[in-house]
Amino acid sequence: MLADDATAPAEPAASPLSPDSATADLMRQVLAIYAARDLAARFHEAGFRDWTPQQLTRLRQNKSALPPLSERELTLLRSLLPARPAHYDCPQFRFIDLFAGIGGIRRGFDAIGGKCVFTSEWNKEAVRTYKANHYSDPQEHRFNTDIRLITQPAGLHDEADIYRHIDAEIPDHQVLLAGFPCQPFSLAGVSKKNALGRAHGFECEAQGTLFFDVARIIAAKKPPIFVLENVKNLKSHDKGRTFAIIMATLDELGYDVADAATDAPDAKIIDARHFLPQHRERIVLVGIRRDYAFSQSFSLRDIRRLYPTAVPSLQSLLDPAPEEKYILSAQLWRYLYDYARKHKAKGNGFGFGLNDPRQADVCVRTLSARYYKDGSEILIDRGWDAALGEADFSNADNMARRPRRLSPRECARLMGFEAPGEHRFRIPVSDTQAYKQFGNSVVVPVFAAVAQLLLPLIKQLNQP
Repeated sequence: MLADDATAPAEPAASPLSPDSATADLMRQVLAIYAARDLAARFHEAGFRDWTPQQLTRLRQNKSALPPLSERELTLLRSLLPARPAHYDCPQFRFIDLFAGIGGIRRGFDAIGGKCVFTSEWNKEAVRTYKANHYSDPQEHRFNTDIRLITQPAGLHDEADIYRHIDAEIPDHQVLLAGFPCQPFSLAGVSKKNALGRAHGFECEAQGTLFFDVARIIAAKKPPIFVLENVKNLKSHDKGRTFAIIMATLDELGYDVADAATDAPDAKIIDARHFLPQHRERIVLVGIRRDYAFSQSFSLRDIRRLYPTAVPSLQSLLDPAPEEKYILSAQLWRYLYDYARKHKAKGNGFGFGLNDPRQADVCVRTLSARYYKDGSEILIDRGWDAALGEADFSNADNMARRPRRLSPRECARLMGFEAPGEHRFRIPVSDTQAYKQFGNSVVVPVFAAVAQLLLPLIKQLNQP
């Protein structure tokens, strides 16, 4: 589909590529996202045969001048980048996107009229996909690759100075979004009651985790609303200590977290199967600053009102004629088959997930970041005869029907980045990177629904 990771573009040179600054900026943006080999292929498909990967690489390295481009060439380049949203100059609200991945949480908040003014993501491959799909005006949006450079600045040790630095570096916003990694907290330090005079107890308890960086930003910027996302197991992580510290920290910072009580079923845990045919549970923490009168009026239980009347079928998400490269090799299928049989004999549940797309109500397992390895958690049945496989696994006719994995495009649909049958979401990276990115992301319609629930409260933020 796209170039291997080894051909991923490095950051293009900062100096102009041609006297035409607008054209140079356009080419620079495209070269920062797409590998030279892939971009040359796009030009060739459009009938521009003069472009070569070598020429584009020289442009990226600023070793040659940008030649004059035709309007058709400019149109092609523009089509590879996201368009400026209609509401961009008069947004309903401003938000920031931390640990952004490929922008899964952001999409729902863009859709309700928000304007992203700051993004932080460290993975360079994810940044390519993010920039290919989410508009960011460099004059009004900042991209950060390591949030710790802001929250833990070198040379600053006084807490007051650090918080002033954070406040200056991160633009004002009304909503903070963050899908921070799940990490254990060390309790070997000082308790909140003996915090060495620090302004916030979490400065001791959360030190060394990326949640610590989120908490510092919340403390410095005091956004009216935040939305945090993590895996369901966050609640039980480190015997519950991790979640307890997070909730205590958010309370200390002056926020009411929606559905903080752990009554079963926990409304904070949302399963994507209500929106798409994938079992994927995530915990969502929505916090509202306590000085707002509506801080305790929000509940994620209301998300049920936004469930679609019909969940798309797995079949509707699949390509009608997928490439043969996604069919498992005979050797890999044999390995997965034997592995599953061995564990089944031991009474374990380990094994592949084979899904028949002809079944209207099929719901697949959670797509993970390891999907690129063998695709075992979500395999698509192509007519494999299980009984014949048990009797004669190597039967030629049956082996011709061995299962396949999803393509990256199908993963995009399974995660809600595009609707069935669409090809709108740009995937500028290799299959391996795309699988990792979709497996690490969120199911977009889930957070689009959260955004819709929050919209009435967001509108109140601007009222006198």
